[in-house]
Parts: sequence; C-alpha cells; structure tokens
Amino acid sequence: MIEVGHFIGGKHVAGKSGRSQDIMQPMDGSVRGKVALASGDELRAAVENAKAAQPAWAATNPQRRVRVLMKFLELVQRDYDDLADALAREHGKTVADARGDIQRGLEVIEVSIGAPHMMKGEFTDGAGPGIDVYSMRQPLGVVAGITPFNFPAMIPLWKIGPAIAAGNAFILKPSERDPSVPLRLAELFVEAGLPAGILNVVNGDKEVVDAILDDPDIKAVGFVGSTPIAQYIYARGCANGKRVQCFGGAKNHMIIMPDADMDQTVDALIGAGYGSAGERCMAISVAVPVGKDTADRLVERLIPRVESLKVGPSTDANADFGPLVTREALDRVKAYVDTGVKEGAKLVVDGRDFTMQGYENGYYMGGCLFDEVTPDMRIYKEEIFGPVLSVVRAATYEDAIRLPNEHEYGNGVSIYTRDGDAARDFASRVQVGMVGVNVPIPVPIAYYTFGGWKASGFGDLNQHGADAFRFYTKTKTVTSRWPSGIKDGAEFVIPTMK
Repeated sequence: MIEVGHFIGGKHVAGKSGRSQDIMQPMDGSVRGKVALASGDELRAAVENAKAAQPAWAATNPQRRVRVLMKFLELVQRDYDDLADALAREHGKTVADARGDIQRGLEVIEVSIGAPHMMKGEFTDGAGPGIDVYSMRQPLGVVAGITPFNFPAMIPLWKIGPAIAAGNAFILKPSERDPSVPLRLAELFVEAGLPAGILNVVNGDKEVVDAILDDPDIKAVGFVGSTPIAQYIYARGCANGKRVQCFGGAKNHMIIMPDADMDQTVDALIGAGYGSAGERCMAISVAVPVGKDTADRLVERLIPRVESLKVGPSTDANADFGPLVTREALDRVKAYVDTGVKEGAKLVVDGRDFTMQGYENGYYMGGCLFDEVTPDMRIYKEEIFGPVLSVVRAATYEDAIRLPNEHEYGNGVSIYTRDGDAARDFASRVQVGMVGVNVPIPVPIAYYTFGGWKASGFGDLNQHGADAFRFYTKTKTVTSRWPSGIKDGAEFVIPTMK
C-alpha cells in the first residue's frame, strides 16, 4: 500500500486535512494505496512556497533555466520503465501506451528548451526622433495546472515545461485517480536542479480546485477535462481576474471517402477508436463512411477486427488495450451502450459482457461497434470515453462534412481519401481545431499548438508550441529616448508619428 501526500517546497508533505481517497489498480480492482485530499490551507502553503521561490527563478537567465529541463530529460530516461509501470497500474492503459504518454510529454519539454528563443522580444531602432521601442516577455509569477486522469504524465508536462522555462513557479493539481507519476516527475525536476518551491504538487478534489481558482496570487490556470468542468473553471477563474485556458470534451469524426484505402482506414479506426480503451480526448469515436457501398465495406471489415481485439491487464505486452480507469467509468460506458440499443442503433459487436479470467474484479469491457447511428442519438451527441465506435452513414461528402461542423464539440477530425482536392477542401472548411488527412489522431507535434474549437476549448491560446509561452508570459513594451540636446518643450497632445 502506498501513501501519496503532496510535494511542497521541494519535499514530500503528508496530508493534513484528514481526507483521503483510495488509489485503485484497474486491472484487478484492488486498492493500490491512498491519496491525501488537500484543504484550502494546504493549497495556500504551496502558493506561499511558490511565491517566495519565483522571483529568484525568474531572475535566472533562460539558458540556465532550461539546463534543468535538459537534465530532467536524462533522469526520465533513466527511470522510464518504473514510471511507465506505475502509470499503467494506476490508469489501466497498457505499459506500451504508458510509455507513449510519457514520451509525448517529453517532446514538449524538448521544445521548452527553446525558451531563450521563445522569450525574445522585439526591437525597433529609431521609431521616432531619437526614440527606440522594444518589447520583452516576462513571467506571470505563480501559475497552476489542473490535469486529467487519462494522461497523468503527458498533460502535466505540457503545462509544467513551458511555464517553468518561462520563469514562473507552478502548482500542479493532478487527477486523484492516478497521482503517483506526477509526484515522481516533481521529484525528478528537483533532482535535475529545479529550486525548491518552483514546482509544487497538491492532490485533491473540488475543494482544492476552488481554492486554486480563488487564490489571488495564482495568476493563470490551465485545465484539461470534461466540458462542464472546463466551463466552470473558465467562468470562475476569469471572474477572479485570472488568465484561464481550458480544454473540454470531444466527439471526433473520421470521414471515409469512397476512394479511401480501406485496409489503411480500418487499421486507423481500430487503433484510434479502441486504443487506451477509448479514454483519449483525441480518440476517434465516430466513423462517417460516404455512400452505401463505402459503409457496407467498412462495417464488414470492422466487425471481425473489433471482435478479435485483445483486452488484457495493463502488464500484458500483447494486449491491445486494458481496463477502464474506475468501476464508475465502466458502468457509465456500459450505460451508454444500453442507451444506444434503446435509441435504435444497430449494435453489431457487443463487448459489455467481457470478463478477464483471473482478473474478474478488474474494470474490463470489450470493444463495441454500432452501425446506423443517427445524429439525434445520445451516443452520437455525447462523449462516451470508452471502447465504443459509432458508424454514421452519410449519403454525400456534403452530408459528411456537415456532421462535425454542426456538432457541439470541435476537438479533432480526420478524413481518409486518395483525392488531394477533397482533402484540401475538407481541411479548409471543417470547423474543428485539429485536422488529420489520412492521419487518425491528429495531435500536432510539440512545436505546433494543440487545441479544440467550440465546446472543446475555452480561452484564446492553445497548449504547447508558441502559444504556451504566450499564455505563461506577459508582454511589456518600452519606449525610450536618451537626452541628446533636443528641446521640444511641453507636449499636451497624445504623441504620434505624424
């Protein structure tokens, strides 16, 4: 049994609130340990540590700050196997998928090493008579991140890396469902040379989230999770004068044109729809074949592939995906499948009754495949976040593109086609933040930005890439003139370049 507290001021701190929650191991339903749930007072202690440490860190030149990130990369490589194992045990995803979770986070750390360049301002010589104008980027101070269970390494690193490279102190509130890896990452940052107090980890639930949103010394908050909570955090944080960046739910479509390579398409759908048991905000959950023949061929090929998916414990190297994260998540996904059947969708593969021999208490579910889903059904409208793929048949390309354009969510979308003209038109017209062309999960590489549209994203700036440095810094513009014997006299009108 492990005991998980908080990480404040460069060291582990036991919880003081008297509240805690079990940490489950999804593959067998056992209790792995307990995690402390912080009070507002404990959050305040982390803020005070961050506030005290941040000025000296901000005064450290960017090149020296990013040397800490470079050393951190080395340390993660050293401990990669242990980190992936802990992540898989607490989340439920396979170890191979857990390694990918860590790697996608490290790629943002690698880009954050470019902070000396990202932090550069602009300079104009001779903007006016003897006048120079220049700008500089400066850190905000103390900032915070509230991150989800489904990527307990990647998303914290997406936020921590740019924030601390820019000179801020960071407070992380990870998911209480799988807290061990975020705490271990904080340890490794300190081992890499990060000063105590620059990265604090506070575990908790809504009580500590509200404390973060209300604390006057926290200048910015980033969040990833469901849309209702994203809306809540965005509204409350903005009302308190904070800079807020929130990413919510998704319902990602894949449009399959009649000329698509069907083998490639089916492979892509199987991986993107069922990987990590569908617990990805970028999972493809809706397949949209164009034309009856395309739809019939697609479903015919999908059925045996879904039926043959290998579900197994997180430690099984041959498993395609593992269990869902909690019993509640499993029950919720099964309830959505029940709803789809009641709504009239055709359930052509039913994975609800799957059990794992020897792991009967684990949170397992086989892959489910619906055909003849229509846009008025709940299973189409709402995010299921499980191993469920819905086929929505479209008569024409225009009908197909209308589906993602009119959906509440706008996170990711993909088109499979051999026609460059169709792909180009689709990429231009589709009202979704991230687009894949013959790419099933269009997560941008780390030096581009990640973010959805509509109810999938709230705020003006995206995650990672250049937007991350814009989000975690403020711009100061300086207009300067040195005495040069010019005698202008008093000016009573606003200065212009006329």
